[in-house]
Amino acid sequence: MYQGSCLCSKVKVTIAGGIDSIIYCHCSLCRKNSGTAYATNGFIQRDGFNLTEGKQHLSAFEFKPGRIRYFCSCCGSPIYSENKDDPSRLRIRLGLLDSDINERPISHNFVSSKANWDTFNTEIPCYDGFEPSRGK
Repeated sequence: MYQGSCLCSKVKVTIAGGIDSIIYCHCSLCRKNSGTAYATNGFIQRDGFNLTEGKQHLSAFEFKPGRIRYFCSCCGSPIYSENKDDPSRLRIRLGLLDSDINERPISHNFVSSKANWDTFNTEIPCYDGFEPSRGK
């Protein structure tokens, strides 16, 4: 059982079952929706998804016919998306989850449309907190 919440914690979810087909998506739609270089997405079974708190805070945006993204109306966090052509599954952004997960990403997708400033270089410095050049 996985647990998740939005940034302000007004929307909370549980997910029974696994997360399938986890990918790093570099398409322009995911970049715009996440505000980052890519989004980490995975599919879950709709019948394993339970909105435990905050239904009244959900807002929706149909960005293509039959494709609806649900987000917290208070903090803007993405909660899930649905595709009417695939009614048994929902897509989640893995950043929603508060629980550690067992599954791992299987691929980087749409890399031909990745942000021109994004690299897959893991040789750059990594820090446990803010970068040292940031003032307090």
